Amino acid sequence: MKQIKFLLYALFFMAFVVTSCDNDDEAPADPVNESEILVQYLESSDSPLGKDYVSTDMPSIMKATDVKTLNAIGQVYIMDIRSAEDFATGHIKNAVNVAAADALSHIEEVNLADYTKVAVVCYTGQTAGWVTSILRLSGYDKAFSMKWGMCSWHDDFAGGWKNTVANGNAYASQFESTAYPKADKGGMPQLSTGKTTGEEIFEARVAAVLAEGFGAAKVKNSEVFGNLSNYYVVNYWKNEHYTDPGHIPGAMQYTPKESMKFDVDLTTLPADKQIAVYCYTGQTSAFLSAYLRILGYNAKSLLFGTNGMIYDKMLATGGMTVFKESDIMGYEYE
Repeated sequence: MKQIKFLLYALFFMAFVVTSCDNDDEAPADPVNESEILVQYLESSDSPLGKDYVSTDMPSIMKATDVKTLNAIGQVYIMDIRSAEDFATGHIKNAVNVAAADALSHIEEVNLADYTKVAVVCYTGQTAGWVTSILRLSGYDKAFSMKWGMCSWHDDFAGGWKNTVANGNAYASQFESTAYPKADKGGMPQLSTGKTTGEEIFEARVAAVLAEGFGAAKVKNSEVFGNLSNYYVVNYWKNEHYTDPGHIPGAMQYTPKESMKFDVDLTTLPADKQIAVYCYTGQTSAFLSAYLRILGYNAKSLLFGTNGMIYDKMLATGGMTVFKESDIMGYEYE
């Protein structure tokens, strides 16, 4: 009997050792790289929009003239994301006042079948660009920001852009033409939503970006020039304008609809530093900042773009988007 018990104990011990060894040999599961899963999802046909929006349609902007024309025939749904107080002071007929943070949840409840387009309206077109980018990425292909915001609707609302161009040459002497190479490719930001699929990660990141608001996604030119070393500066326009009329000191050139793909230059952006993105007007950079922040980058859109820095140089160069008095349409409002 003692021999039998001994044999049983021996067999049990051997089984325990073998099992323990097997467990030791098992490699720990690799952590999910959420940011890579997310960018591959958003660049694919599986994304809500069915394509890589950043490299195709972005930005999606419509003029005030088009908003007026479509509004007259009931073909545009207008979301005004300005404050309730400013909305009450004056707004486009038929517009609905919606907080920027609620834009996505609001549009999810609207039957858009009867509308050709959705116009997102703000003060200058920049916050609207940020919101529209999120709506587009979420699958709402009818969404457009209204160019120049309410500044283009009537002179009563045009102060934001008029003041900007009136003081638009403050940094003209500091722009340079020296070309700077992009940083080496590296890792993407670390996301920790706890989700595992592109769709789930995207939904979590959109909620987070909407909650933090456009305030976290914008920066003034005085802040950037005040401490250039704090920022990785992205010049987001075509290469010919990178050298003429030039760029912010140290800025790297990234080409719209081309550079921000995962397999091209996206991963040259630093995951551990503030990124200041600028374009001509701050509207396109607002679109891009929303996308980059969803991916986890600390990206900020430089307000008013180079209209607020080298306005006269832009006029002299030509082919660059500038705000003019003729962009103020003088339309009626309620």
